Amino acid sequence: MRKSVRYLVWGVAATAVVVGAGSGVLFLRGTGVDSEALLASLARATSPARIAIEYPLDGTLFPPEISAPTLRWKDENASANLWLVTIVFAEGRSHIDHFATQQQWQPAARLWAQIKRRSLEKPALVRVVGLDRRTPEQALSAGQVTIRTSSDEVAAPLFYREVNLPFIDAVKDPSTIRWRFGPVSASSPPPVVLENLPVCGNCHSFSTDGATLGMDIDYANDKGSYAIAAVARSITLEKNAIITWSDYRRDEREPTFGLLSQVSPDGRFVVSTVKDESVFVPKPGLDFSQLFFPVKGILCVYDRQTGTFQSLPGADDPNRVQSNPTWSPDGKHIVFAATQAYRVRRAGDEHKVLLSASDCREFLVEGKPFQFDLYRVPFNEGRGGQAEPIAGASFNGKSNYFPRYSPDGKWIVFCRAQNYMLLQPDSELYIIPAEGGQARRLRANTRCMNSWHSFSPNGKWLVFSGKPDSPYTRLYLTHIDEQGESTPAVVLDRLTAPDRAANIPEFVKADAAAIRQIREKFIDDVSYARAAWECFKSDDLDGAERHARKALELNPNSGEALHTLGLAFFAGRQYGEAIRHLSQAAQAKPDDGRILADLGGALVAENRLDEGIRCLHRALELAPDVHEAHFNLGVAQSRRGNKTEAMQCWLRTVQLDPHNYTAHHNLAVLLDEQGEPDRALEHYRQAARLKPGDCMAQAHLGMALCARGATEEGLTQLSYAASLDPANTAIRYQLAVTLAGLRQHEQAITHFLQVLRLAPRHTDALLGLATSYAQIGQVDKAVARLEEARRIAQSAGNQELVQRVTRQIESYRRRDQ
Repeated sequence: MRKSVRYLVWGVAATAVVVGAGSGVLFLRGTGVDSEALLASLARATSPARIAIEYPLDGTLFPPEISAPTLRWKDENASANLWLVTIVFAEGRSHIDHFATQQQWQPAARLWAQIKRRSLEKPALVRVVGLDRRTPEQALSAGQVTIRTSSDEVAAPLFYREVNLPFIDAVKDPSTIRWRFGPVSASSPPPVVLENLPVCGNCHSFSTDGATLGMDIDYANDKGSYAIAAVARSITLEKNAIITWSDYRRDEREPTFGLLSQVSPDGRFVVSTVKDESVFVPKPGLDFSQLFFPVKGILCVYDRQTGTFQSLPGADDPNRVQSNPTWSPDGKHIVFAATQAYRVRRAGDEHKVLLSASDCREFLVEGKPFQFDLYRVPFNEGRGGQAEPIAGASFNGKSNYFPRYSPDGKWIVFCRAQNYMLLQPDSELYIIPAEGGQARRLRANTRCMNSWHSFSPNGKWLVFSGKPDSPYTRLYLTHIDEQGESTPAVVLDRLTAPDRAANIPEFVKADAAAIRQIREKFIDDVSYARAAWECFKSDDLDGAERHARKALELNPNSGEALHTLGLAFFAGRQYGEAIRHLSQAAQAKPDDGRILADLGGALVAENRLDEGIRCLHRALELAPDVHEAHFNLGVAQSRRGNKTEAMQCWLRTVQLDPHNYTAHHNLAVLLDEQGEPDRALEHYRQAARLKPGDCMAQAHLGMALCARGATEEGLTQLSYAASLDPANTAIRYQLAVTLAGLRQHEQAITHFLQVLRLAPRHTDALLGLATSYAQIGQVDKAVARLEEARRIAQSAGNQELVQRVTRQIESYRRRDQ
């Protein structure tokens, strides 16, 4: 006798039910379908289309407290429009079935709780079968994975940062960055505990017991500031909680940022990178919108008990870059990334901490490799010792960085990429024994960029950041067993807003409500003035004005804020407002040559030359090496007709600032005028090198080369300039004129015609085109173009041009007779 059947009902909403093993009839829009027949159909299919289950992956192990995931798959069979998801458990009793109308499914909370309970340390088979609603008894496609639920809880909340992209936007306005704190079990993003910080807040870390928080911040006029506070439900970051890494050998007058700092396990010490210099460059696009890695720096330790700073012997070689420190769980060793320090090919400020794109051409354009190795050094209460490379994470032809110990001290997990450090697309996580050994790639690695990892306090789970599916970095979990083996990644997609990138996740040994709010009480006018300056440097004039005015609300005599506000108005061509605020800044800081240099430039822009020149001379008395003062003085002298004096000013400008494109261009023009073509060409080349993507810079070089007989190179340069901006009629016209002057009339005609397609009333192009037509014997076409030019001149009332063109037409007609 046949067993009784139970029915699955599918209506408008998809439904999941539990059925007895080996039985079941599916009822779809009034059609009964025997599930046994469906599975038999699948078994008989010789080659059903493949369903690729994208998440979870085969072998995924979920923590017991995790909220319901969203299962996602891709069906190769385009006819499939309905999917049966079946979950079969190891005990072999009932299984769970669900119909989905899309290629994803998220179990309801109660159903997910049942799935976790029944898969606890046991495999559960997740099978997805593709169907056509018109013939649901026939299986079209299939795929399956096995999942389990771990008995090991995560048992700790996460503290992490959410950043808007691209990173340059976050740098312009750090108040958009926010920090969240909450458990991995959260079904929605945990509470924001810190936001609206107008200055940069960066790397953070906690002591092992979760009692102490340390965070890189900007305070006052010091990028090396660092906040240390006791963890509490409400944390207040006050001025007395802030130290500065700049206090380490401050008399050396070498600026410091204090990069990638780490609090010691007992909370007494903090280690950081000081005397640092880093490549820090924004890049286009969202996916990898910055390049960052240190090229110089030593490790420095701050002792909270004594309030003192000292370098760490074994990691303080000024000829090497030593960074990325992490503590062993017992506090006896520090592991760090290191390599030979590199002096970037640049001129100018010898103590520049962050290198710009123009400073880093060898990395950005030439692709120079730069690789780190991991070293271990004894701490010895700050006395240090001999640093030794760690086998498996050094001298392997790769860049090794971001080491993290497991809480039991047994393992080190680190990042490996081909080059550099932060935000590398090929960055992957590897694990080695803490003493060194064979490195093993973690199974949890996603397809793209795996980094910023942290162990849970019980050592069972590792959180990390990755971006396999989106420019916006997400958080992931993996289980680490006693043998150091990891499982496929569990995505924590509920923790982050879809328009933010999550990074720097840190597990904290505390309960999920341990931190409710972090407030700042250290922001002052200097902080807002610095924020204004950062906005101005990033061409965010509105942000610069907003932050500068905030600073002036707190301190109406803030010279820095008045200076930046004046510069913002100057950049917006509001010269009167610029002069007013720069004058106030000069009154607030009368001995600041840079302010006077900018004030002088604003006066010159308003054509108040006498005042501007006096101001600029005063600026150079105070600060002889301020290149802006020399440049602006050159502009003033040029406007007065003093070409020789202008040239001397601009020559001094490029000595002090070799990357000043405008000064090189101005020098080239003046030298050309004074009959020094070779020297002029040198500066045209420099200008073109400084702006390789600027069509006008390349065009000027091309014209200069052609004028000096370097025709082939010059035409190549002009053609390149035209390709950079195909709609630029001025460059296209100049290319055509140059070709015509070299008697290459057929090529010239091509470019004249392109100009006229863009600008049909371009009379100069019409005249040039007519000349080239005449030169190759096509007089009729030449006359037609001249008549067209004459009509345009007549409509514009330009009688002189009308007469000139008429004479030319008559000349061509006589020649043709």
